[in-house]
Amino acid sequence: MLLNTMAVSIVNETQHLLQEIKIYFEPVLELVKPYANAARLSINQSCESLEAWQIICLSVGILLILKSVWSFVFKADKSVIERVKQTGLKFVRSLPVIGEKIRQQIHEQAVEMEASFHHKTQGQKYIQTLPAQGLTESEVLKELSKYKSLADVKWSEGACSGTVYSGDDKLTQLMAKVYADFAWSNPLHADVFPDVRKMEAEVVRMTCNMFNGGPDSCGTMTSGGTESIMMACKAYRDRAYSLGIERPEMLVPVTAHAAFDKAAGYFCIKIKHIPVDSETRKVNVAAMRRAISNRTCMLVGSAPQFPHGVLDPIEDIAQLGKKYNIPVHVDSCLGGFLVPFMRKAGFHIDPFDFSVQGVTSISADTHKYGFAPKGSSVILYSSKVYRQFQYFVVTDWPGGVYASPTLSGSRAGAIIAACWATMMYIGEDGYIESTRKIVQTTRHIEAELRKVKGVFVYGTPATSVVAVGSRDFNIYRLSDALVKRGWNLNALQFPSSIHLCVTLVHTKPGIAQRFITDFIACTDEIMKTPQAKATGQAALYGMAQSIPRSIVSEIAAGFFDAYYSTSNPDITQHNNKNE
Repeated sequence: MLLNTMAVSIVNETQHLLQEIKIYFEPVLELVKPYANAARLSINQSCESLEAWQIICLSVGILLILKSVWSFVFKADKSVIERVKQTGLKFVRSLPVIGEKIRQQIHEQAVEMEASFHHKTQGQKYIQTLPAQGLTESEVLKELSKYKSLADVKWSEGACSGTVYSGDDKLTQLMAKVYADFAWSNPLHADVFPDVRKMEAEVVRMTCNMFNGGPDSCGTMTSGGTESIMMACKAYRDRAYSLGIERPEMLVPVTAHAAFDKAAGYFCIKIKHIPVDSETRKVNVAAMRRAISNRTCMLVGSAPQFPHGVLDPIEDIAQLGKKYNIPVHVDSCLGGFLVPFMRKAGFHIDPFDFSVQGVTSISADTHKYGFAPKGSSVILYSSKVYRQFQYFVVTDWPGGVYASPTLSGSRAGAIIAACWATMMYIGEDGYIESTRKIVQTTRHIEAELRKVKGVFVYGTPATSVVAVGSRDFNIYRLSDALVKRGWNLNALQFPSSIHLCVTLVHTKPGIAQRFITDFIACTDEIMKTPQAKATGQAALYGMAQSIPRSIVSEIAAGFFDAYYSTSNPDITQHNNKNE
């Protein structure tokens, strides 16, 4: 009886609502009616001379055209403007003279890159085939010493931005011992290597607790930050599929790591890049809110972002995620073993982890400020509900049920063991102390660089990165000048800038001050002729931002072709040409 009463009530309410809608739209319908009738008569007159089969074919053809236009405008991975640009460039490159000139320029860049790779191996032969008989241990070590002598960048003296995050000799020896003990282990076979399985589970659990994860928080280890980010994207794509979203989209700050673009390309997710504030370099949350649609599968924020070391407003992004029921990923690959210890090290930091309601996943690299060996990272989730979408399972393969938690099948158990050993060796007190040293050094460098005439610091660095630009000269000239003094910094683009990523190596006595001194000297020298034409790498980076992206992609492909080359070109001829 109660159900019948409710049904009658619902029907009456619906009829009342439809009546109100009709009253509201009647004036609009009256205005449109004459035009609709005129269109109907025009279409009828056009079809009077057509047979039924022709009308059917015409209708189907129009529908197919409309569907193609809809797909072109709304369903492609790239925007209409980008695709129009690509089409225009493709046409220009098809013109004989211009196309040949572009191909020649790309070829010259490829030759130059190959020559630069082989510069340090000049006169040395590349091994092309296996030795007929294996070398003895002493012979192998002797050959390796020759290879090791090729590297002349003095990272142990703080010459590099990022790259090597600890370099402690005792830790290196510990890693080497652990790696030797677990060199043949593979967590793919958990029944054979239960020790590695236990260590991986413990690394994940310790990291979850670092980021204030609850009892249901979970995750996996991966081979690095790129894979951690890609796993989160894959999980949220599959979650979107389960909700009936056919073409998922992710909203990502333009300053977020390029691994999100890689995931978009690999997993067929449409990526929308959200602008950042020109001064603070933080993502524009209002723009992110406007970009949300019923296809949005994830929102992204960085803690901190790589280019300028700035922390995005994670709380604001998480509020959006919570409001619209969209997962929120925090990329803390760079600062993952700094930001959790900031408060205990005596520094303020805005909330960023699982304590913020709405944050559903975090990526953090153990092989950066966690000081573990390269090839280790973690991807964490606030709940197993999200992690289940990360797994890949094939149930009907003749070789048996195939399942893997990450991209890799077999994984290096020795890396997992060495990561576990590193975290246990350093402990919370060790990470708090390293955070204190690194952040203090970064803030000292930041304060000194802000005093230098001709340059400015981007935003407010949160942890370990200081990025600088210039309104007076080509900033890449400064990068080139510092290279000549033995420094190796990161060159950035859009906007043009360079940054120093401070590591534990930079906290050694005298290194930070030496960098500041060289930075000031190089800047003062450039400011004597601020408008001078850029040469070398400065000219190359400036050019790269002005030419079409597709050509830059071809040059990048040429870079990797050169990287894998064993042809050992004639360096002398190349050097003579440059002279």
